[in-house]
Amino acid sequence: MARSGVRYEDVQRAIDALMARGEAPSVHKIREALGTGSFTTISEHLREWRRLREENRDVPPPQGMPTELQALAEALWSQAQEAANDALVHYRQEADTRVAEAHQQVEGAERRAEDAEQREAALSSRLTELDQRLDERTREQAQLQAEHDALQERLARAQQEVETLQSRLEAARQEAREQEQAHQQALEAQQTNLEQRLRQEEERNESAEARLMGLLDEARQERQAAEKAHAGREQRLERQLEDARAQHKAREQELSEAQQARHEAERARATTQERETELQRQNEELAARITERDRQLAEQAEHWQQREQQMEERLWTSLEALRSEWRDARERAEDTTDSPAPDRENPA
Repeated sequence: MARSGVRYEDVQRAIDALMARGEAPSVHKIREALGTGSFTTISEHLREWRRLREENRDVPPPQGMPTELQALAEALWSQAQEAANDALVHYRQEADTRVAEAHQQVEGAERRAEDAEQREAALSSRLTELDQRLDERTREQAQLQAEHDALQERLARAQQEVETLQSRLEAARQEAREQEQAHQQALEAQQTNLEQRLRQEEERNESAEARLMGLLDEARQERQAAEKAHAGREQRLERQLEDARAQHKAREQELSEAQQARHEAERARATTQERETELQRQNEELAARITERDRQLAEQAEHWQQREQQMEERLWTSLEALRSEWRDARERAEDTTDSPAPDRENPA
């Protein structure tokens, strides 16, 4: 059945126009004359026109004319019929061959149309797949952007933490300097106090020794003057001497305690210095850890920046490849849909 669009009357008018110009009608020329229509529809209308033309050739000449003319006409008609039949046999054979070839071409065109429809369906499926892949790439890019934002936020928090650690380190250093200054002042005050006490003890010992020597001299003199009459006084002087010696021993004990306190202060000062050295070492370790963490953060930021750049380049490359592939597929689909099915020209 002929497809809708081009009617038989349109094809017949185009054939009449071509024959009026002395041109043999063909599918290609008829389509050029009409400017529209499918090759299959035009070919079917052309075959119908040729069939009707062949049927009209077998119509005998009209009756009712004179006998001589009738006989002559019949003879001429018979001769024309025989010549036409002879020519028609060859023409029909050629026409049948061309019709068979045309049928084959139509079948080939229909197969190609089916193939084109299948390719179009495959291309549509491919385009759908490409759209899905594009959506996946878009979601992946959004995820990478979210990871990048999270990394930036983590980096900002890390920098803030580093600044906090630096502030704490500076505060610890300031506190250590203040403690060292206060400890140094305390050591100096303690050293000054110990020296004052030592000088006082030395002065007291010297006074005691001087007083003792004076008492001894007085006792000797008194003893020599009143040895017989003042025996009890000599005993009292001996007791005073013992008391003076006890006081001297106590003074020596206090001096020893003062020296021990001085040694303890020196040991405390050495302990303080060791603590200061340990604190300095801890500060240096903390600074080294902060420096190492800054380096790690910098390396991590550089690594994520390189990874982000690589992912962005890969994403844009994939997008460009998908777009190019999508354009090529669309162009192939358009070419397949718009290309007319080939058909050989059939002479009248």
